[in-house]
Parts: sequence; structure tokens; C-alpha cells
Amino acid sequence: MQITNRLKPILLSIKEWLSKLSFKTGIYTLLACVLLYAASFAQMLLPISPWAKSALWVILFGLAKTAQYSAIVILGKAGISRLRRFRKFG
Repeated sequence: MQITNRLKPILLSIKEWLSKLSFKTGIYTLLACVLLYAASFAQMLLPISPWAKSALWVILFGLAKTAQYSAIVILGKAGISRLRRFRKFG
């Protein structure tokens, strides 16, 4: 329990800092997320060993998930609604 009590304020401060970033930054983070997802699966086509492919997939997929959740925090509820409205009219 000791680690959780020390980690919680750190994670909350990171979440607060991310939520202060702009909408445009959230869009760029979302774009990075999409590119990392594409790269995580496209690297399977490379002529390298299965071990290297597995390692690359874990790294790239982990980065994509991190970018995804960061973009959600940056955009927030208002940003997600804004994206949906843009998609509806676009």
C-alpha cells in the first residue's frame, strides 16, 4: 500500500498537467497514436527474427496505448465532443 499512496499524487499531477494542454496538442497526440498503431502492425512485414518482431510490437503497441490515453486526457470530454461534431459535418 505504501507505493500506491506515493504514486497516486504523482499520477494525479501528470493528469492535471496533461489536461492543461491545448486541443491542437491533443489532436497531434491522437495522430501519433494512429501512426504508432500502424507501425506496430506494419513492422510484422519486416524480414527480421520473430523475437525482434515481438519486441518491436510490444514497444510500439505500448507507445500507441500511452499516446491514446494521453490524447483522451488532453482532449477531455469537451474535446471529444468537438471532434465528433467536426466528423459529423466533415
